[in-house]
Amino acid sequence: MQRISGGVTAAKGFCATGIAAGIKKSGRDMAMIYSETACRVAGTFTTNLVKAAPVKWDQCIVKGLPVAEQDGKVCACNDRTAHAVIVNSGVANACTGAEGYGYCRDTAAKAASLFGIRENQVLVASTGVIGQQVPIAKICAGIEAMKPLLSENAEGGTLAAEAIMTTDTVKKEIAVQLELGGKTVTVGGMCKGSGMIHPNMCTMLSFITTDANISQPLLQKALSTSVPDTYNMVSVDGDTSTNDTCLVLANGLAGNPEIAEENADYAAFLEALNEVNTHLAKKMAADGEGATAMFEVKVVGAESKEQAVTISKSVVSSSLVKAMIYGHDANCGRILCAMGYSGAQFDPEKVDVWFESAAGKLKIIENGVPTDYSEEKATEILSESAVTAIADIKMGDAKATAWGCDLTYDYVKINTDYRS
Repeated sequence: MQRISGGVTAAKGFCATGIAAGIKKSGRDMAMIYSETACRVAGTFTTNLVKAAPVKWDQCIVKGLPVAEQDGKVCACNDRTAHAVIVNSGVANACTGAEGYGYCRDTAAKAASLFGIRENQVLVASTGVIGQQVPIAKICAGIEAMKPLLSENAEGGTLAAEAIMTTDTVKKEIAVQLELGGKTVTVGGMCKGSGMIHPNMCTMLSFITTDANISQPLLQKALSTSVPDTYNMVSVDGDTSTNDTCLVLANGLAGNPEIAEENADYAAFLEALNEVNTHLAKKMAADGEGATAMFEVKVVGAESKEQAVTISKSVVSSSLVKAMIYGHDANCGRILCAMGYSGAQFDPEKVDVWFESAAGKLKIIENGVPTDYSEEKATEILSESAVTAIADIKMGDAKATAWGCDLTYDYVKINTDYRS
């Protein structure tokens, strides 16, 4: 497997673009991904009981359920395939009732009429302010404007990645290639996410495209296997959103023998998908609202994966620990405190903790007690743009890694006037 340039248009047969449709006050705010060849589709979604209308629409497509009624008829023949993804930023279409769900149908109907596909082959996604209806006239006009602009080159993918941003400060995209069955297979992706991010998905939209030939059940299994170790290990502020969506589209144009069982090719594809999802997850953590540093927490020596996950999430989500990272202050007791209230059982008097960054590595706790470390060196390590805390609980061989960011004054500023 190797990293290549590009994003959602890197795989064969995919094109994309992004435009300014006038939904936000300024900048690009609509994106489209399209494959002329029907794609098998998989998805994972928010665990929040309050789900945005696009989440409900996409869940029906992924699960093979009827999506809506049109002229009194159910849109039937749902074979879990899709040709297009339509995304808007600026308005989340969440807490919008039947009217908001109807706008998902209207969005899909517009794209279906332009491309000659079924409504239930159009996935939709929204991000932005909760509780507002989307300006459907602008959405439909945007779809029409995007069709002739669709491009298979890298620029098309980049425009799409930029168009889905809200409070994000940088676009987030990646592509990798590998060989499966003697054929070159590409997996590319883009995401957005900066705030309202917490484990069990987050305020994120993630779109993965691949030309791999893989069955729909195994595509779904690969995604469901990857998400717990990638997107679900990110926390910026402890809020789980209403709109979290991760979609994978596979059009099979690489020509590899179909992956229909959990063999070596499946394992290789899963590894590539993990690479893409891990990269995007870390990009979101580093771009947390107001963040000055990405904060990584590794728990090693755990008795079980579940134990390691629980502890690492607790530490990366702690407001006190996040503030400590922002202040470059090695107040190491906060690490142990966050581990202790995680709910996982361990012996605090056997825990070792290190801080690590590009400036070096320093043990700050040994067997549950602070070491005689240099405060100056600790501050130097914590002053880097990426900081890692490593906790060894000395109970076994299991491990887990979580990602987050520091907590700054700017986070409060951004979320105080988000709508204005």
